[in-house]
Amino acid sequence: MGRKEIDYFIRNEREAELAALADGLAERFKERAPIHDAEGSFPFENFEELKQSGYLKLTTPKEYGGEEISLYEMLLAQERIARGDGSTALAVGWHMGLMLNLRITRPWPEELFAKFCRDVVENGAMINSFASEPVTGSPTRGGKPATTAERTDSGWVITGRKTYSSLSPILDQFIVSASIAGEDKVAEFLIRKSDRVHIEETWNTLGMRATGSHDIILDHAEVPANAFIREFIPGKSKGDSRGNGWLLHIPACYLGIAVAARDFALNFVRSYRPNSLQKPIAELPHIQEKIGQMEAELKTARTLMYAVAARWDDNPGERGDLADELGLVKYTATNSAISIVDKAMRVVGGASLYRTYPLERMFRDVRAGLHNPPMDDAVIRNLALSALNEKK
Repeated sequence: MGRKEIDYFIRNEREAELAALADGLAERFKERAPIHDAEGSFPFENFEELKQSGYLKLTTPKEYGGEEISLYEMLLAQERIARGDGSTALAVGWHMGLMLNLRITRPWPEELFAKFCRDVVENGAMINSFASEPVTGSPTRGGKPATTAERTDSGWVITGRKTYSSLSPILDQFIVSASIAGEDKVAEFLIRKSDRVHIEETWNTLGMRATGSHDIILDHAEVPANAFIREFIPGKSKGDSRGNGWLLHIPACYLGIAVAARDFALNFVRSYRPNSLQKPIAELPHIQEKIGQMEAELKTARTLMYAVAARWDDNPGERGDLADELGLVKYTATNSAISIVDKAMRVVGGASLYRTYPLERMFRDVRAGLHNPPMDDAVIRNLALSALNEKK
């Protein structure tokens, strides 16, 4: 018998309970993942289970009925959801992380925020922020939205198209960025679905096929004045950088997929014995070498992620200075996940190409991490600039 897996990143009973909750959900999501991947369909049943379990309110402030879990705790749960289904984890991660970010930075008018938090707690409402567009690319590059917001006597009229709109099939409301007509400023609005807000089902991709990241089309959507959130100048910081730790839900997702690939490979090599051998392939030196390499990459990436998350939680005054570390976590995790899944497929061999096994889906899913923010080139450049600007 092999030794029982012990996750040394679970530090206390509360974290163990969160991990157990996520593990239970992930086991059920795992059974549905191949179907939604093949169909490119949105896993509504997974989100109903997330709602019923109370998962969706975990990062919501306690003052409005939520659990107010820490960044570290959120990553523990999100990583485990991804072990069952990467698409579900990445999609729900936008809601979970964004609620943590809003809780820390409070950019919304408090009345609007309080109302939405209660909607999360009582009704399982979710949120995401849609900023990407066909002509501007990733919003992290600083482009000005082509989506426009025009003032009216009663509020605003917003017109435009948003891409990569994860969770779009299930959201009743979401944040949209738009350029204010006649001004150099960009504003954010809380938009509700209406007959002027449409989903165009464009999400037919190589990986992460079940995130529902379709295009959102706003056709002169009327928005009341109290749906205005904030405004900023494009290319400059649009808010409080202390909340940026929330984006670690992205590396947590891809590391969760890597853990699942590693576990599948381990189970395979322990049991597979071709008739040319008198022992399982797990005992072959070249197989053990690849397993060892996988372990080194996985342990390094997980250690970095949880160490940075713990520092972010424990030192609120330093959060605005952790941009390099947060970027490095994402860079390390996503590239390590790609390498780990690749090695898992090499260990399993030609059988890994079959869709009856999960590895080929995991191989496709982890590639998506390269296109989530922050991008590799930006992380590396920022690290270089920080080093060059160090005082001797």
